[in-house]
Amino acid sequence: MSDGFLHKYFLNNATKRLHKWVHYFDIYERHFARFRGKSPVIIEIGVFGGGSLAMWKEYFGPGCKIVGIDINPECKEHEGEGIEVFIGSQDDPAVIESIFAKYPHVDIVLDDGSHMMQHMIRSFELMYDRVNPNGVYMVEDTHTCYWKEYEGGLGREGSFMEFVKHKLDEINAVHSKGALPVSEFTRSTDCIACYDSVVVFERRRQSQRQAPITTPM
Repeated sequence: MSDGFLHKYFLNNATKRLHKWVHYFDIYERHFARFRGKSPVIIEIGVFGGGSLAMWKEYFGPGCKIVGIDINPECKEHEGEGIEVFIGSQDDPAVIESIFAKYPHVDIVLDDGSHMMQHMIRSFELMYDRVNPNGVYMVEDTHTCYWKEYEGGLGREGSFMEFVKHKLDEINAVHSKGALPVSEFTRSTDCIACYDSVVVFERRRQSQRQAPITTPM
């Protein structure tokens, strides 16, 4: 049962700038609660005012490591104990490699970056397979997938939402009778949850499928 920590933190925030859609907090709590108090490592793409980095530090508790990525060098000022900010683009392999070289065991990635289609897809391709086997990859503000100024559009091939739709097929590849190959994504992904403006990928190795039949005595 959620204690509503994140929403309360947001409403009482009086430090760094923090901008979130209110309905996101229930989604965060649903997918992140199991990491509280367990010293997780979280990467957040997009730092801006630094408010969410501070919020995650408080939420996850002692021992957690919060890693920010932003193209603005001024975001380094939001570093603190347990919080480090890397400067560079979210789709730059060199930046991502430098992060995973220092933090090889990442539990959560939260993409709140540019919200441009090519960046969202490239970041996923660079990081998803490197997240811990029971970790979470969350992308927020996916409403931009329907906006032309972000390279989106309804049904537009190349948008992140169309990318997600293909992933829905891929997670079920084992049932496609050979039409779709079983990939590492298939084997390592337990769930894709789609919400208003948020998509969540829950990593967990798929187990052997069983479909027993029970009958009355």
